Amino acid sequence: MAQQYFSDKDKTQIVEAVKQAELNTSGEIRVHIELRCPEDVMDRAAYLFEKLGMHKTEKRNGVLFYLAIEDHVFSILGDAGINAVVASDFWESAKQAMIEYFKQGDITGGIVKGISMAGEQLKAYFPYMSDDRNELSDEISFGK
Repeated sequence: MAQQYFSDKDKTQIVEAVKQAELNTSGEIRVHIELRCPEDVMDRAAYLFEKLGMHKTEKRNGVLFYLAIEDHVFSILGDAGINAVVASDFWESAKQAMIEYFKQGDITGGIVKGISMAGEQLKAYFPYMSDDRNELSDEISFGK
């Protein structure tokens, strides 16, 4: 199980990073972790994006962090709203920042860094509005 790679402290740190990133934005961030990626990493992320209902956010500003721990692959997938406004190389630069942590064996730190970077972009383009509500769970979803 993918959960075995993360202590309770790690899981709490990731969930808190999501909550913190979403504080100042209407954007939504999800993290999905599984052991193995059964297909192309981007195809898998797109499938999970839809399965988790992330395409249903009002402003189409959801971001999914997908990791397959044992296959050492991951993807960051943003919805149409956020992709339309961030710099063309933003997701790649976020991935590179995360990889620096991963290389040091700090998976949690890498995820938190990526979440923080995405949160800054969401805050810049989709600031918090008084009528905002948390449209998606902040909890980590785990696959097989």
